[in-house]
Amino acid sequence: MLMISPRRHFQASANIAIAFLIFFNSVSFGQSNQSPLQYGSLEESGFNADSIQSLVQLIGDTPPRDFRGMVVIKDNEIVIEEYFHTSWRITINDIRSAGKGITTLLLGIALKEGLIESLDQNVYSLFDEDSNPRINKDYQKIQLKDVLDMASGIHADTDDMNTAGHAANWMSLNNWKDYILNVPVTGTPGLGFAYADIHPLLVGLAIEETSGMSLRDYAIEKLFKPLGINQLYWYTNESNQTGAAGNLYLSTLDFAKLGLLVLNGGKWGDQQLIDESFIKRLIEHKSDAIGEWFFAADSYGMFWYKASRKFGNKTFNYLFASGNGGNHLIVVPEEKMVIALSSTAYGPGPGQRRSYNIMSKIFEAMK
Repeated sequence: MLMISPRRHFQASANIAIAFLIFFNSVSFGQSNQSPLQYGSLEESGFNADSIQSLVQLIGDTPPRDFRGMVVIKDNEIVIEEYFHTSWRITINDIRSAGKGITTLLLGIALKEGLIESLDQNVYSLFDEDSNPRINKDYQKIQLKDVLDMASGIHADTDDMNTAGHAANWMSLNNWKDYILNVPVTGTPGLGFAYADIHPLLVGLAIEETSGMSLRDYAIEKLFKPLGINQLYWYTNESNQTGAAGNLYLSTLDFAKLGLLVLNGGKWGDQQLIDESFIKRLIEHKSDAIGEWFFAADSYGMFWYKASRKFGNKTFNYLFASGNGGNHLIVVPEEKMVIALSSTAYGPGPGQRRSYNIMSKIFEAMK
């Protein structure tokens, strides 16, 4: 097993005080449940140890030095846990849009608790009309499943600053709910694909409306505490509305735990946190409307990307939550494997392609 090396540990130590200042408002609380994770051997798990060691060396030696962590879990055992440059095990990083995939898991919990009826429920019905008088009545045409596929028909597109629902129009507001619930519907729900942050925000707002809690606090109570995730930061505005599209800071190991929850059908230890049927849909549902929008994906659905690719002599079918800069949470059900990659290569640079290449090297190292 590859573990954090003394060299990397002491590199990170000099930055601890700075990290605490940056994240002074992060949440930290006691661990309520012991992780079911144990540690395993690379060779016994079917990896070529030399290939993995060469990959670790390559990551560490190759600029820019903004790759942060790599955790691989195979058969419920941690077989790779490596940190780079100024990061170490408890460092939390912004996983950017991979947070959308975490919002999906919280929706699964809300469905299990009966806060939301089903994925066929229309968006309008999730909000109290008296409390939200400006809600667009066209939202009655949009089902939750359309929102999860980025196929709502709402006038919003991350690639088009001129759309009414673009995040630039509402993200800086102290109360973005009123704006978001009144964005026009200009397309046919269920058709087409338009990637936009307004979609996970609608899901987050629905959970907040029905639970009476911010999405951050709901996540802490219902998801993070049970998984032993005891340090995080999730941006929440002055009106107690959480940025469900991203803005979530987690450690690489805790990031991996969330993938393991998916791999194990929504179960953590002896707790069934999310119904297995919901996780099955998350894994299997695919919308091909994404086209060639993202080089790393073949399809999309439930705020997760889906892909089938050949690496070496083997074809791998997997799903992944993806965030800007190369933050990837990859679940490979047939291999009983989770890969978590964290990076701060934010912006239009090579971060996504690098993480894709790292993932491919991990796959190729399997015997």
